[in-house]
Amino acid sequence: MQVYFDNAATTPLDPEVIKVMTETMQEHFGNPSSIHAHGRQAKTIVEKARKTVAGLLKASPSEIFFTSGGTEADNMAIVRSITDLGITHAITSPLEHHAVLHTLEDLAQRSVIQLDFVQVDERGRVDLDHLQALLSQNPRTFVSLMHANNEIGTLTDIHKVSEICQTFDAIFHSDTVQTMGHYAHDLSTLHIDFLTGAAHKFHGPKGIGFIYINGKNKIRPLLYGGAQERNMRGGTENVYGIVGLAKAMELCYQEMETHRVYIQGLKDYMRTELQKNIPDIAFNGNITAEDSLYTVLNVSLPCTEIADMLLFSLDIAGISASGGSACSSGSQLGSHVLQALGADPDKPSVRFSFSKYNTKEEIDFVVKKLKELCEEHR
Repeated sequence: MQVYFDNAATTPLDPEVIKVMTETMQEHFGNPSSIHAHGRQAKTIVEKARKTVAGLLKASPSEIFFTSGGTEADNMAIVRSITDLGITHAITSPLEHHAVLHTLEDLAQRSVIQLDFVQVDERGRVDLDHLQALLSQNPRTFVSLMHANNEIGTLTDIHKVSEICQTFDAIFHSDTVQTMGHYAHDLSTLHIDFLTGAAHKFHGPKGIGFIYINGKNKIRPLLYGGAQERNMRGGTENVYGIVGLAKAMELCYQEMETHRVYIQGLKDYMRTELQKNIPDIAFNGNITAEDSLYTVLNVSLPCTEIADMLLFSLDIAGISASGGSACSSGSQLGSHVLQALGADPDKPSVRFSFSKYNTKEEIDFVVKKLKELCEEHR
């Protein structure tokens, strides 16, 4: 049996997304920048997709810009905010994705900004009082806090963060890569400056994402070249990727509540079965439904002897999962998120992440294999 529980790394393409992308590849191959009929057709498709994304987010199409993915979008928000909006100070958390952390750390190392880290507790919850205290010392600051952590699933109330940032005239960016397509983001009520997403996290294609830039912020491109994306991103548009992103997002919004209930049920079922079958198992991050991303469950196992071989053993058993962020696969440094939470480094941790395509039968298979591994090495 082969089972896939690494949906936080990437999700399988929805068949309807494959269909619309294939049709676009076959019938609309023109360059959107060309003025002839083939180019105009491709341009129309791109703009229709932009309107779809903007409509779902309750934003203006002029505020949506397509990118190569979440990493580029995060970099664009961070670098251009700091260089173009007069920012000399930034705040983030030690739990952010490396697309955010490494970018801000590089800027701090080159003395472009002063960088502070907001405190988090053992569950990965951001200390909003500490955030407010930091902002009171440096009001005009760039703040980057993700909506849901990609490794442990802990949610941050970005509406409360937004309110705090407004009070201190701070620039607020949120990496919403893990929650886009899984939660409804209403940008008519959320006061945010920059928000980012990537299609492959919600059953769309890899290599395509977007950034929302609040219309009040005037920044320069990160990538120069042609006049694509209304002069905000050079490079020929990934037309079929853009179409796939818009279709995947549309499908997610149509069935969001149904999928949330189903996937939350899978997560709760797995947690219960693990507790019944593996004594002393622990869970990292928030685990309550209202405070945790329903697609992610991060567990620490009591069988310390298999720490170095856990993911390999699961792979051999036909189970695809992750020890943390997929972007760190192969790293010997371990998870920076679990380190920041003070998790026991001797206990092997694994992240299981779910989608609409997973089943309870697959969970039973995984729990059985994990129980066998722990009993073998206890």
